[in-house]
Amino acid sequence: MLRLTEIKLPLDHEPDALRDAVLARLRVAPEEVLDITVFRRGHDARRRGAIALIYTLDVALRDEAAVLAGLAGERHVAPTPETAYRLPPAPPAPRLRPVVIGAGPCGLFAMLVLAQLGLRPILVERGTAVRQRTQDTWGLWRRSVLAPESNVQFGEGGAGTFSDGKLYSGIGDNANRIRKVLEEFVAAGAPEEILYLSKPHIGTFRLVSMVEKMRAGIEALGGEYRFGTRVEDFELGPDRALRGLHLSDGTFLEADRAVLAVGHSARDTFAALHGRGVFMEAKPFSIGVRIEHPQGLIDRCRFGPQAGHPTLGAADYKIVHHCKTPAAEGRAVYSFCMCPGGQVVAAASEPGRLVTNGMSQYSRAERNANAGIVVSITPERDYPDGPLAGLAFQRHWEERAFVVGGSNWNAPVQRVEDFLAARPSTGLGEVVPSYRPGVTPTDLSACLPYFATAAIREALPAFDRQIRGFAMGDAVMTAVETRTSSPLRIRRDGTGQSLNTPGLFPAGEGAGYAGGILSAGVDGIRAAEAVAASLSAGALVA
Repeated sequence: MLRLTEIKLPLDHEPDALRDAVLARLRVAPEEVLDITVFRRGHDARRRGAIALIYTLDVALRDEAAVLAGLAGERHVAPTPETAYRLPPAPPAPRLRPVVIGAGPCGLFAMLVLAQLGLRPILVERGTAVRQRTQDTWGLWRRSVLAPESNVQFGEGGAGTFSDGKLYSGIGDNANRIRKVLEEFVAAGAPEEILYLSKPHIGTFRLVSMVEKMRAGIEALGGEYRFGTRVEDFELGPDRALRGLHLSDGTFLEADRAVLAVGHSARDTFAALHGRGVFMEAKPFSIGVRIEHPQGLIDRCRFGPQAGHPTLGAADYKIVHHCKTPAAEGRAVYSFCMCPGGQVVAAASEPGRLVTNGMSQYSRAERNANAGIVVSITPERDYPDGPLAGLAFQRHWEERAFVVGGSNWNAPVQRVEDFLAARPSTGLGEVVPSYRPGVTPTDLSACLPYFATAAIREALPAFDRQIRGFAMGDAVMTAVETRTSSPLRIRRDGTGQSLNTPGLFPAGEGAGYAGGILSAGVDGIRAAEAVAASLSAGALVA
């Protein structure tokens, strides 16, 4: 097959236009084309009112070699590259089954690949299975009751289950792991369009049934799930190699290989690892708020007269501003985890500490758009007191947000007009906050670092110049957003193992190696491959 890139067609093109474009690009007769497959479809919205669709196509021909020879030098025509993921060679059966800690996308795909290799992995997850977890999460949203071990952060599916379900990433991938993630999701019930859309997403409710189906497939291959079981400590040998896991049910699980896929909020696990001397270091992350606008405003700004077109769906955005204000000089303010047609959700995982996040369903049909507006922070500048200092930083501002909101899980909110004028909000306007269980109009400077308040005040007018209406007075800001990424990194070597703890394979968001469902899934595959390689080598590399 040949791959054709940069095929540009009008938004409302006729069905035959795609074939006509292929014939024109390849300069062949219609009978020479056997099949056309859409590999990727995106859109170019730089000209509002003249939005174009951009296709990448795979084309089967009667005489591919002759066509390719006749188009020598054409940079948008080339042989279709291999897209299939290939499992590594199956290693010998080990004495001890490999363990995966955490059932988010990283742990899920580590389990899947290990199971497909015949290694019968065991998964240990502190939270509950995804159906029960959904009920527990709604308990906070509807009744202000937090389940500390089963919430937006903990439980089967990971934090990405209660998000927009975005499936795109800027990571490099020359082993087709991304394709593996997408194809496994489609096999589990995701719409086939995720294989070709440039910015695919699934939405929360679809993820629930997909995760269940993937678990059933893993169990059928010999995988084992242990829900409601937290790893409390790590047993290391005299050589610092992993020997086993002390679990919250009082049992000891002997293990010499464990994928650490705990996510960015497993603070007690990080403390246990630090206590055992596992090498880790503080890393940058960000802090800020969620901002909500009418989705129609974002659609009109991005798509102009073509706003609302069913092919385009709800518009998103990605914006950044580099601060010059003395209090925030050198910091970046940027949009994070933008959720078109979604809602702001309570994402707490500890009593008395309030956290927000964003979520969308597949339809993206809710009235508001929301995104994190967050400010970059660094260990050297903001939390210099060791690997766990970022956790303490997060907890401090989450506690402030809880108190400022009323100590009842209501979130503190402020109208943009009031925030820019440095006055507390006493009421709300056109934009109705979507956060549940409720909100408290107030002054967000009471639950943000001073530099973050200054940085966001500088950034909002700049964002308004890019998206007209972004700084509208009635737009609502909800605090606080602290879990943009892990505040630490558990470093690993070329074999995928901890720098100083053989047998421990740090992976995913919690270890500082991913950011989002897709990249976490890919890193889970990579971790499983590393476990398999260590088994094939016959011994752990210290």
